Amino acid sequence: MGSVQETTVGTNEGLFYQSAHLALNPIVSSTSGNYLVLENGQRILDSTGGAAVSAIGHGNKRVINAIITQLNKVAYAHPGYFINTPALELADLLVKSTGGKLARALYNPGSEAVEAAMKLARQYHIESSPKSERVRFIARRGSWHGCTLGTLSLGDYKPRKQLFQPMLNNNVSHVSPCHPYRELREGEDTASYVARLAKELDDEFLRLGPDTVCAFVVEPMVGTALGCVAPLPGYLRAMKEVCTRHGALLIFDEVMCGLGRTGSFHTWEQEDVVPDIQTVGKGLAAGYGTISALLIHEKVISGLKGGSASFQHGQTYQCHPLNAVAALEVQRIIQEENLVTNARKMGHYLGQLLMERFLDHPNVGDVRGRGLFWCVEFVADKATKAHMDPNLNIARRMRLRGLEKGYDVCLFSATGCADGWNGDHFLLAPALNITMSDIEEIVYRAGRVVDSVFAELLDI
Repeated sequence: MGSVQETTVGTNEGLFYQSAHLALNPIVSSTSGNYLVLENGQRILDSTGGAAVSAIGHGNKRVINAIITQLNKVAYAHPGYFINTPALELADLLVKSTGGKLARALYNPGSEAVEAAMKLARQYHIESSPKSERVRFIARRGSWHGCTLGTLSLGDYKPRKQLFQPMLNNNVSHVSPCHPYRELREGEDTASYVARLAKELDDEFLRLGPDTVCAFVVEPMVGTALGCVAPLPGYLRAMKEVCTRHGALLIFDEVMCGLGRTGSFHTWEQEDVVPDIQTVGKGLAAGYGTISALLIHEKVISGLKGGSASFQHGQTYQCHPLNAVAALEVQRIIQEENLVTNARKMGHYLGQLLMERFLDHPNVGDVRGRGLFWCVEFVADKATKAHMDPNLNIARRMRLRGLEKGYDVCLFSATGCADGWNGDHFLLAPALNITMSDIEEIVYRAGRVVDSVFAELLDI
């Protein structure tokens, strides 16, 4: 028999993440608070929490100790046969956080929350009316709902979707997002714009056949694809009214924007528009575990009870006790330390500093956000809002420059905010326990990155 060849830790020869070339990303050797320490000793200020994940910062001893304690009790038991205390307590905490407006919590082991929501919406309609023809979903252009085949079909993040288009579901259509920076017409006021979007959604229901639509799926505040686009007042309510009129469910995808990120625990609370199903994820265990969840309205639960009373969905790691206890401790910290209030307060300050620093820049088209969820979008022309030349790779340049010594800041770079393919922006999503001095440092470092990249372009 042949022997297994040992590899040296850190050679980056075995890992395949995205690039087929050897992994070239810098190695993180330790983390603490708002900083990532690289193998070379460089300290990177984490202004993004990864992808809006690290809601309470890195290395929190309380969460780590809770995980260790649980590990010494129960590491795993199949959720189809057994349940564990952290899973029960976390569900109660999440339901209570809605003020009782949503009734149950269902877990997923990571990124499958939206996929599970789609399945639940379909089964709800079947249980309520066994001959239901509701198999279609309506979502929005410029949305990102996940990278499974079902959620790729639902979303509209073109760079990730195009290659797999022949494999994707054909039961999804898309309407316009609520994106005033790019789509509010000249002379159109907010009320007229919202009414136009409501009519567009209503027309899509009629085009498809209202009795064929399961649900309308919305990121209440769009994350990666468009860059921190918040809903206009009255928009979410108008969308819900259309869904209710046609008997479809309303699903809010708050995987990225939920759990305090936008200055309220649930983004929908700011408009008091309660969904039928809500997804949460990234900030749930804040990077200390891999867990997402659905929060489900009693209407949907009652629909199941009227039929089989059993959701035909289950996953091996669905109620994993280590994930559940990590999320439970994170959420307790967020509540006990009033971090949602801090996110709202510090978010105002972050927005103010970003606008002061960037709005006058000749290549900054928009600075937008809410709470601790902000975006800076770059344009070639401020008047026409024309996007930057994609060959310049502005967003990628920003991210890589930030990781260089002397800049030392992590920026969440993305593209496609202009037309799905083109348009450069970066997101900022720091921890909810951020301080004013931390915010000042983030804006200072981000400003140096932007100045450096555009100065370099002038020399090309």
